[in-house]
Amino acid sequence: MSWQPTASTTNLIKRAKIISQVREFFADRGILEVETPILSHYAVTDLHLSSFHTRYLKPGETVTDLIHSEGADHFANKFSLVTSPEYHMKRLLAAGSGSIYQISKCFRNHEEVSRYHNPEFTMLEWYRTQFDMDQMINEVDELLQLILGCKAAERLSYQNAFIDHLNLDPLTANREQLVAAINCLDIGFDTTNIDHDTLLQTLFTFGVEPHIGQERPVAIYNFPATQAALAEINQKDHRVASRFEFYFKGVELANGFKELTNAKEQQARFEHDNQLRVEHGYDQQIIDTKLLAAMAAGLPDCAGVAVGLDRLIMLAISAKSLAEVIAFTFERA
Repeated sequence: MSWQPTASTTNLIKRAKIISQVREFFADRGILEVETPILSHYAVTDLHLSSFHTRYLKPGETVTDLIHSEGADHFANKFSLVTSPEYHMKRLLAAGSGSIYQISKCFRNHEEVSRYHNPEFTMLEWYRTQFDMDQMINEVDELLQLILGCKAAERLSYQNAFIDHLNLDPLTANREQLVAAINCLDIGFDTTNIDHDTLLQTLFTFGVEPHIGQERPVAIYNFPATQAALAEINQKDHRVASRFEFYFKGVELANGFKELTNAKEQQARFEHDNQLRVEHGYDQQIIDTKLLAAMAAGLPDCAGVAVGLDRLIMLAISAKSLAEVIAFTFERA
């Protein structure tokens, strides 16, 4: 296996300059840069995310000691690599940090290694107090125009994206209609025992994504409420939540929310996630009680977004894959 980096020195210099531009963008807006742990006592409950896990061993302690010691505090010793810095950043918000951003390493297990995916990646995540979803979309759009030199983004609701490209209303369609639409795509997807949301996600991935955001970025907003476990439910239409995603040239760049601030509702959603995990044969995750306590103490009204920084840089320098903008990909780590 080659010892050499996958990215050229020229591209790494370009990467560094873009990251400097990103920091200037937030400095100009008076947004505080923060750092939070990448090791957490908790892992996300999201059915579609899988964490890397490890254990902390005290000096002189072995794994065998940990397993066989009676009354060992397994929770205190077990850690997960974060899939996002979100939960810690929300605790900072609840503590009065004001608007914040972070450039953070994140880790997702069971993630493919491909043109647009690497199990270890760099996330740009930020939160704006007193922002709604539209204001957050505006700010993401401004950042993309700065870094990519692209036109202003198009805006399209999730519902209208389906209607325009699949002639199907995702908010009213039944299972039979969704299965029929997937079969029409002829992608060889087995729909047997597949839940409603996965059918929708499959249709979006193969029937909508290839047709949007080619000439300029597009912000898809108002995703189904069942696909937005951390977002506020839309007050005018409870079928959808205040969640948005940005796409450009076939790449998903950003995922954002008008953040849910109700701790009891958030706990109920986490518990529902764990029920789904059991139904799909996955281990339940310990619910992040520190996040819930912070929300109960008072998470301010805010909106947040996560941007795949490696993907953004890839588009900015016209690279063809993440390997060209990451010094060492997963295979060479």
